[in-house]
Amino acid sequence: MRVLVTGGAGFIGSALIRHLIANTEHTVINVDKLTYAGNLESLKEVESHERYSFHQLDILNSEKIKQLFFEFQPDVVMHLAAESHVDRSIDGPTAFIQTNIIGTYTLLEVARHYWKIANKKFIFHHISTDEVYGDLGRNGLFSETSPYAPSSPYSASKASSDHLVRAWNRTYKLPIVITNCSNNYGSHQFPEKLIPLIILNALAGKKLPVYGDGTQIRDWLFVDDHVRALMEVVTKGKAGDTYNIGGHNEKKNIDVINEICTILDQLHPPRNAGVKSYKELITYVEDRPGHDVRYAIDASKIKTNLGWSPIETFDSGIRKTVQWYLDNRSWCENVLDGSYQEPRQAIDKLDRRNFR
Repeated sequence: MRVLVTGGAGFIGSALIRHLIANTEHTVINVDKLTYAGNLESLKEVESHERYSFHQLDILNSEKIKQLFFEFQPDVVMHLAAESHVDRSIDGPTAFIQTNIIGTYTLLEVARHYWKIANKKFIFHHISTDEVYGDLGRNGLFSETSPYAPSSPYSASKASSDHLVRAWNRTYKLPIVITNCSNNYGSHQFPEKLIPLIILNALAGKKLPVYGDGTQIRDWLFVDDHVRALMEVVTKGKAGDTYNIGGHNEKKNIDVINEICTILDQLHPPRNAGVKSYKELITYVEDRPGHDVRYAIDASKIKTNLGWSPIETFDSGIRKTVQWYLDNRSWCENVLDGSYQEPRQAIDKLDRRNFR
């Protein structure tokens, strides 16, 4: 197939592209604006491959996107381009409305016209989040039929884009699939997210900030498992359907942080005088506005219909993740030195805030 990936320089997008080049014969074109969270260094191993090409392009640029569609002639669009950070959406929602809603609309319109003219088998795969369902509470699981109740500007923008994709399927018959995933973790993740933030702050001897009492629960999904699921959906999924993707790993935020500290204590003991364990750096801070208590995914549909289930347990996946950051300090240093096109000041703030 010819696969057009939007947001391919991001965390999940780059993992998807590395998988496509290493494990399939598909040709891949990567479209990414390269905002602060886009990093081409995450694609070093594939950048010279004959089946891969990159275009720095904003998905809001409809004319350029249209030109790319008709030149590349994709069989599949895997749409991951999005502003994805809850705290940033609270501080500045405009970019989330523009990229996540208007950007998705732009892609849908270009895809619709291309699909009609190209007259070929085609699928538009929209990759979304479980946060569109809102706060689950202490019991139950999110299913594909759970009502939408987003809490933050980020999740509201993703809920809106989900609705647009479904509307383009129902109204215009555009072939689509949607996936809603739980919290991803793994290598190459931008360090504003909880797990890499804790790892890198700990190694730097900084405080490890915890929102509220740290009892918020998330279902953790190893990014390589997620990528496998995306490929199952885009190749075998039923057009018009939604598939929830979860890791079956519900963990309290504080338990995640404690486990990271335990692994780091074993693999890279603290070097700060007077600190025997990284757990001593844990600091509780004021909770985030509108912070959802719990997310958890019912992934029985994708298992039953497509045969997918996660391979990694949280224990195995988090150990691999910590080891990757220890083994790839140069990647981390390049990120902190500004290779994400973000002022250094934004990185300096990371030790004072606990991100999703």
